[in-house]
Amino acid sequence: MGGVTGDPDFEKGNLRGKIKEGEQSEMAPISRSSSRPQLDLSGAAIQGNFEERNPTIILPNQSDDISHLALDIGGSLIKLVYFSRHEDRPVDDKRKRSLKQRLGFPNVNRRSYPILGGRLHFVKFETAEINECLDFINSKQLHRGGINPRGWHVNSSVNDDAIIKATGGGAYKFADLFKERLGVGIEKEDEMDCLVAGANFLLKAIRHEAFTHMEGQKEFVQIDQNDLFPYLLVNIGSGVSMIKVDGEGKFQRVSGTNVGGGTYWGLGKLLTKCKSFDELLELSQRGDNRVIDMLVGDIYGGMDYSKIGLSASTIASSFGKAIFGNKELEDYSPEDISLSLLRMISYNIGQIAYLNALRFGLKRIFFGGFFIRGHAYTMDTISFAVQFWSKGEAQAMFLRHEGFLGALGAFMSYEKHGLDDLMAHQLVERFPMGAPYVGGKIHGPPLGDLSEKISWMEKFLQKGTEILAPVPLAPLRTTGLGGFDSPSSKGGSLRSDDATLNVGVLHLVPTLEVFPLLADSKTYEPNTIDLSDHNEREYWLTVLSEHLPDLVDKAVASEGGTEDAKRRGDAFAHAFSAHMSRLMKEPSAYGKLGLANLFELREECLREFQFVDAYRTIKQRENEASLAVLTDLLMELDSMDEESRLLTLIEGVLAANIFDWGSRACVDLYHKGTIIEIYRMSRNKMQRPWRVDDFDTFKERMLGSAEKKPPPHRRALLFVDNSGADVILGMLPLARELLRRGTEVVLVANSLPALNDVTAMELPEIVAEAAKHCDIIRKAAEAGGLLMDAIVNIQDAPKEDSSLAPLMVVENGCGGPCIDFRQVSSELADAAKGADLIILEGMGRALHTNFNARFKCDTLKLAMVKNQRLAEKLVNGNIYDSVCRYEPGP
Repeated sequence: MGGVTGDPDFEKGNLRGKIKEGEQSEMAPISRSSSRPQLDLSGAAIQGNFEERNPTIILPNQSDDISHLALDIGGSLIKLVYFSRHEDRPVDDKRKRSLKQRLGFPNVNRRSYPILGGRLHFVKFETAEINECLDFINSKQLHRGGINPRGWHVNSSVNDDAIIKATGGGAYKFADLFKERLGVGIEKEDEMDCLVAGANFLLKAIRHEAFTHMEGQKEFVQIDQNDLFPYLLVNIGSGVSMIKVDGEGKFQRVSGTNVGGGTYWGLGKLLTKCKSFDELLELSQRGDNRVIDMLVGDIYGGMDYSKIGLSASTIASSFGKAIFGNKELEDYSPEDISLSLLRMISYNIGQIAYLNALRFGLKRIFFGGFFIRGHAYTMDTISFAVQFWSKGEAQAMFLRHEGFLGALGAFMSYEKHGLDDLMAHQLVERFPMGAPYVGGKIHGPPLGDLSEKISWMEKFLQKGTEILAPVPLAPLRTTGLGGFDSPSSKGGSLRSDDATLNVGVLHLVPTLEVFPLLADSKTYEPNTIDLSDHNEREYWLTVLSEHLPDLVDKAVASEGGTEDAKRRGDAFAHAFSAHMSRLMKEPSAYGKLGLANLFELREECLREFQFVDAYRTIKQRENEASLAVLTDLLMELDSMDEESRLLTLIEGVLAANIFDWGSRACVDLYHKGTIIEIYRMSRNKMQRPWRVDDFDTFKERMLGSAEKKPPPHRRALLFVDNSGADVILGMLPLARELLRRGTEVVLVANSLPALNDVTAMELPEIVAEAAKHCDIIRKAAEAGGLLMDAIVNIQDAPKEDSSLAPLMVVENGCGGPCIDFRQVSSELADAAKGADLIILEGMGRALHTNFNARFKCDTLKLAMVKNQRLAEKLVNGNIYDSVCRYEPGP
């Protein structure tokens, strides 16, 4: 049976669980091994806040601490999947406790099993270098449950009956070696079980897992998990297996062919003398199959056979021209032979796959296995075949993680792997330096801790070589980090095949949820700008590149300007430049790319090199300057009539939004005056009509008319942007106005620092300082539990204060300047359930993302446009134009 392992490596191990063609396998969901010790709950304790919804549970007597490792050991590659716990420590956050009392958040864990938030890592090794794999496992103590973030081993020894899950022929071949080197047994899992289980998980849990590939263009396909089954999974290994998947654990091998990856490699080796599969693929990229293949045009004098829909360039007979003339094998180039062979086999597989899909009425065909390995021409050829034979009614689809299906399925065979209930919104993919490629090559050993990453970067740069990818394309079998004595290069720069995709680290965040006020979460697209467009991508990557030196200076200064900080700053700059170069050439390398992803990648890269808050000092300085003039502003507002005050408040939000360290134009302004001078200048320039001006409609909803006053909103979610004047002189006075009208106000801020954006951890202190100047803010903050002297017990507050509209703060679950409402914090999702007004402020949350988003309640989008291109693109305007878009709820 071909195509089980996903590797054309002709394993000699006995493969279990073979299914005869056409035989139905009505299996129960993939079995869970009970050979690992069961959970030892003795001495279990919640770490941190007892009232957390999904608390971290410490199991001091648990031998394996539910950290898992699984492998798919093929003849050429070892694919490894392992789980590590989050390093983040829960904080005893009084704000959160108070918020739960006020909003009535449930304190119970939604899961029946206490899953720990953590990360799912994907790593590859050459099977020929299996000792490197064993060294890696041992260095991280993965066979003992992993290394605690503080550096000590979870377990000091390995149990005699400890096992590691594995699939593939190598699970049999190397079992003794694992026992000898690591002291653990290998528990073999059925390969087809693992393959299907891995595919099912990825298609349901990863938002942009599947993609099409036609004429060199990738397009990601959103799969509705409620409409996933049935589908055809075509696994192309040595041979080809075609599996009809009807549900979890329900699949049937319906067909296959012995003409697969092994055929391509075997014939290619005989005909071209290539030493490896990758070498054969590289030859095909330089070939011209028309030299060997007989085309329709060769038969019909260069003409199409239009009557039956065949173009002149269609292959009529693979290798057909070889029958003419007196040419010998050596007269044909290896490149042409390799390409002709690749097209012949790919077309054949594509045709058989479509015919099987037609036979069973299947709408979706997913291709995977060793033969694909992210190779652009292979995917193009298969796609063309499916499109041709289906007359455009079917599409071939491919998987970003296709090389890891077996290893992931083996991981899920653990009795308590914790992945069953995870949804797409609870998985966040990150791409640290060292993220592996989908393709078959190994690009050097996995990068480990920070010092190794910096050392790798410095050694790499000493070679004077431009970095175009997060992983060095080192020669195979190099030893040590960055063993680049003779780097493989093209044109002086290291690069990968433009088609290859990267596989990141999957962060499992059970507390993330879909924002409940989205009008339609299935059609929601956060990004406003299409970065698949080359010109748009080039422009925004240039903007980020030009901003990089200033960002590095701020980051280094935030760490005291030490030599260590300078080294980390240089490494960050080169690492992020590598990411940008990679995405410029291949925008789909990390999945579907939007501005939100790009900005988040920058912040993640900063955090990777341990820059926690690059603008910390600047934010503190701007907060102090803004708080100093808050009292005067509030007195000015209180002297106005209701209508004038509302207009002045909106003008104030727009004017204060000018303070954005992520905008080059705004950074230049900082050199021309103090924060207060710039704010006043901006206020003075607020002349209506604005570029987008729905203020009158918003005013009517807020104030109504003399004859009819509308009721106030019940609860407003105010998504704040920058620290300093933006939040203190802009959004906080607007929040105050809503509070005095009886509306509950929830300030929504970033969970993690990004540029000079204010965070949810910083907001309570800002509110506490503002409360010293304003009774309205003080009483609302007390009611919302934001003031330390009011946090002791809200339930003991005087009854006369129980009707006060509270002011609360929640985190949004984000660590970048934009927001994707498909993944927000659970506390924001809970706060939203009673809200009937959303105010999105700032370019990142209201323009770069969500400008076209629709919600189930009244929505006000406020921003000053601080980028000329964005102004032209979105509102046909100019830099410093203002946007006030009001969209009434349905």
